[in-house]
Amino acid sequence: MTGFWRGSAPLVLASQSPARQGLLSAAGIPFEICAVTIDERRIEAARVASGANARDIALHLSRAKALPVSGEKPGRLVIGADQTLCLEGRLFGKPAGRAAAMAQLEALSGRTHELYSGCCVARGNTILFETVSVARLSCRRLSPAFIDAYMTKAGDALLGSAGAYRIEGPGIHLFDAIEGDHATILGLPLLPLLTFLREEGSLLS
Repeated sequence: MTGFWRGSAPLVLASQSPARQGLLSAAGIPFEICAVTIDERRIEAARVASGANARDIALHLSRAKALPVSGEKPGRLVIGADQTLCLEGRLFGKPAGRAAAMAQLEALSGRTHELYSGCCVARGNTILFETVSVARLSCRRLSPAFIDAYMTKAGDALLGSAGAYRIEGPGIHLFDAIEGDHATILGLPLLPLLTFLREEGSLLS
């Protein structure tokens, strides 16, 4: 046991996201990475076709990551997490290239969108906890000159996130108002997760 952690083994994080890893590390939560590869776009398309909304899709993707890994690591707590971006009912995925990134930025310009961050904790193919939190981000009106300068500054990193931005980098310049906690925006509902881990007994309460 170290710090606040009382679990018999570290958490297993079914994600390669540096932002999620950083949040857990900063909170003093020991974890191991066991990423699972899923076809997020295919899953999203199927869920949209069935009438699911952005919140439901974020949660479904989180389950799709946590459950397979929990089956491979019986007895371990496994976290799956994912995020969806929704602008007035339209879902945004990771841009396929710079032209797609520019189109996303132009669509977000001057409008407010939502980020839904889902989290699922599973053990042995059983879901123990799941939640979705939301943040609202208001993008200022972006000039063509700014978009061009931003894309040059951000480089290919902007292709790794829906909406073509990360607020922990140059993407912070896109916004004039943000409602929601920092962890949600980075893709992990950390406060609800910590509450669960205390109640479950893995964290000192």
